[in-house]
Amino acid sequence: MFRFPRPPRSLAGQLFAMQVLLVAVVVAGCAVFAYATARGQAEDAARRQAGAVAHAVADSPSVREAVRGAASGTDPSAALQPYAEKVRTDSGVDFVTIMAPDGRRWTHPDPRRIGEPYLGNTAPALRGETFGETYTGTLGPSIRVITPVTDGGRIVGLVSSGITVRAISDRLAAQLSALAWVAGGALALGGLGTYVVNARLRRHTHGMNAAELSRMYDYHQAALHGVREGLLLLDGQRRITLINDAGRELLGLLGEMTGTAVADLGLPAPLTGALLADRPRVDEVHLTADRVLVVNSSPVAGGGRRGTVVTLRDHTELQALTGELDQERGFTQALRSQAHEAANRLHTVVSLIELGRADEAVEFATAELELAQALTDQVIAAVGEPVLVALLLGKAAQAHERGVELVVTPDSRSLAEGGDLPPARDLVTVLGNLIDNAADAVTCVPGARIAVTLRPDGDELLLRVADNGPGLPEGVDVFRRGWSGKGEGRGLGLALVRQVAQRYGGSVTAAQGPAGGAEFTVRLPAPGGAR
Repeated sequence: MFRFPRPPRSLAGQLFAMQVLLVAVVVAGCAVFAYATARGQAEDAARRQAGAVAHAVADSPSVREAVRGAASGTDPSAALQPYAEKVRTDSGVDFVTIMAPDGRRWTHPDPRRIGEPYLGNTAPALRGETFGETYTGTLGPSIRVITPVTDGGRIVGLVSSGITVRAISDRLAAQLSALAWVAGGALALGGLGTYVVNARLRRHTHGMNAAELSRMYDYHQAALHGVREGLLLLDGQRRITLINDAGRELLGLLGEMTGTAVADLGLPAPLTGALLADRPRVDEVHLTADRVLVVNSSPVAGGGRRGTVVTLRDHTELQALTGELDQERGFTQALRSQAHEAANRLHTVVSLIELGRADEAVEFATAELELAQALTDQVIAAVGEPVLVALLLGKAAQAHERGVELVVTPDSRSLAEGGDLPPARDLVTVLGNLIDNAADAVTCVPGARIAVTLRPDGDELLLRVADNGPGLPEGVDVFRRGWSGKGEGRGLGLALVRQVAQRYGGSVTAAQGPAGGAEFTVRLPAPGGAR
């Protein structure tokens, strides 16, 4: 019959079985050792007890007196037997045998054995020595001590005192009963402790076995190094416990960061605040020195402040492409506005011709053409960079449509005079965002005007946008991501401007302009200028 393979036991289950077996072996070993030690100690104690009794009897004057009577033909058993039995009963030994030098018993626990030869060794005692042995006599195996009885330096008798092995075993059995209870309690306590520890381990390992944990670790490492999103794991104290390669790259971190607090990473304050937050963050945009990051964070489930999982996505290229798309859209709207204005002017010219006023039609068309060409020539001469020229012409058309005059100041000069320029994408980001913000600020202002200044300034490129709007609020960091004159949580343009300036080692400042509105000044090192 087909049988499904038995799933491997979980790591906690394997450890539980091993620990229970280990505890059982240790307890059994301790019990055996305690039994052997207790038996040895019991035998030593019995030997000492028997020796003490034998010496006491041999040194008794009454025993010597009875033995002297034996030399004159008197039977010493009548005096020695009651004495020996009383000593045996009082001392707790199993027998006290007093005998003649030839081994004939004068006393015995069984009176019928009196007069029979002693069973055991007596030769050492006859030489004047006290010795002990284990021997099987009439009462069975016993531990005994034999010592001589001397009178005037002569050996006149022998005394043997002993305890049977059965009596020693009975004493040991009582001790073993207590030892068994202790061993059982130790085994039960060890098993209970092992169960509690392994139950906790099972919760932490989710019932997986060693192979599954190893495989999960391999997948974990492969995923960490394979994904292109940044991943940070923070503990309850908001210290980094894990960060992958993409996370290091996106945050610009070098070296070993495990155990480092988020507050010590030197990240921008808004990004640090997002990483330290307790509540989840979803698709929040934050800026570093040279990147636009999308941050998502989620607390670790399980109760308490266990930690946070943070993911980072690089939004820099997408943001740049979005900016370019916005500029292209602006150019398209500018062309549509110009086409609309051109159509109006063309209809005007055609209508003047139909009315027979040809001279006035030529004069009107020539004036409009000269005005448009003058603006184009002015921007081209002042800027020099084709992409910025297109940007300014498009922004000028958009501004005109909104009733805003956009001019390039007379002190502007071609940026190409300062040497190589930063990438056009970054220049468009800076100038486009500043002009858009200025246009939003002055849309409802009578006589709205935006002045743009571009020129080399020593070894730097200067870009300045000033307006005659209401100006900037006091005590507010207008470059902070999320700030906007239209309300909190919308502004990103000025933050991107500062990011570009910092990326090239430049600066951006905001102040009150000469017309009373806001004036933003950006200084960028000229890559090809004199340094």
